[in-house]
Amino acid sequence: MPAQYETVLRQAADKFKRTAEVARRDNIIPYKSENGKWVTSPFDGNSWWTGGFWPGLMWQFHALTGDDAFLEEARRVEALLCDEFRTYKYLNHDVGFMYLLSCGADYKLTGNEQAREDTLHAASLLMGRFNPVGFIRAWNHPDHRGYAIIDCMMNLALLFWASRETGDPRFEKVARIHADTTLREFLRPDGSVSHIIELDPDTGARVAEHPGQGYALGSSWSRGQAWGLYGFTLAWMNSEAPAYLGAARRIADYFIQNIRPDGLTDCDFRQPPEPKRIDNIAGAVAACGLIELARQTGTSAYEQAAYKLVDGLLTCCDFTDNCCGLLTRCTASYHDDGAGRETNITYGDYFLVEALMKLTGGDPMLWM
Repeated sequence: MPAQYETVLRQAADKFKRTAEVARRDNIIPYKSENGKWVTSPFDGNSWWTGGFWPGLMWQFHALTGDDAFLEEARRVEALLCDEFRTYKYLNHDVGFMYLLSCGADYKLTGNEQAREDTLHAASLLMGRFNPVGFIRAWNHPDHRGYAIIDCMMNLALLFWASRETGDPRFEKVARIHADTTLREFLRPDGSVSHIIELDPDTGARVAEHPGQGYALGSSWSRGQAWGLYGFTLAWMNSEAPAYLGAARRIADYFIQNIRPDGLTDCDFRQPPEPKRIDNIAGAVAACGLIELARQTGTSAYEQAAYKLVDGLLTCCDFTDNCCGLLTRCTASYHDDGAGRETNITYGDYFLVEALMKLTGGDPMLWM
């Protein structure tokens, strides 16, 4: 099985080396591929939260092949992302996604000191979003002062990294406070998680749950479950706090119960039978989390589920020139929000490649 995955990785590297030239020529950060062309982010220009996945993908392929063409493409986009520090107004809690996989990966893999400083800059911006009543504010709109979302569990990896890198415990303390709040407010009795919880910005008390990118209020957006699964796994790996490992296992058990027989992932585990919505990004993220959770716990069921997800994802890969990316049937939101449904989206490509790198032993562990 690893031999098959190695073959796919090499084919993917060859394809992305070709299509990276298209991105470089147009000087864009690819968000998705449609009609054989790269398409940029749907909102907020280069401050859109997914900007780090393209350079992260390039760093994964550089780790795989040693080809400096991937390094050069990653650094081209890093420069664009660092320009966003000066724009600033669109940056939010997703600076973890944006900068740990770009500048942080550069520093980890090459020792680039400027990349280290840029990653620490991002960590300081994320720290600045911390509300001392117990959570990291997600978004910037005035009406969202008390909003926190499950996705931020992945951004916490940037704060854990910053404490290790600097010896300053403040970053980790903020990460743990937010994770504790997420554990208390987001995790449901059945192991599913909410997407958006509004907290009182003055007291930290729960105000309301809001519908997000899933089917409806109280439903089970699959990518939210995957963020929680992988995010709590990473929080455990960074802190060894037993509560985080317990949360990761509960979410993993719930996710596994909802994997489709074909290995694909419904966009929402409580969506109606029709229209059928698939989100392969959720499956790819969950596979990464399950692989790491299996290694942390020795639970073979988690590894077996990861293989099932990856094998399902490989049935949805497009190696033709009709698609600049790789993974199809990716869906940003159950209800059309303009960010893409049932199409190729770059962060789906990223997490699929990360999962394959884990299964073949080459993952550079960019989240740590």
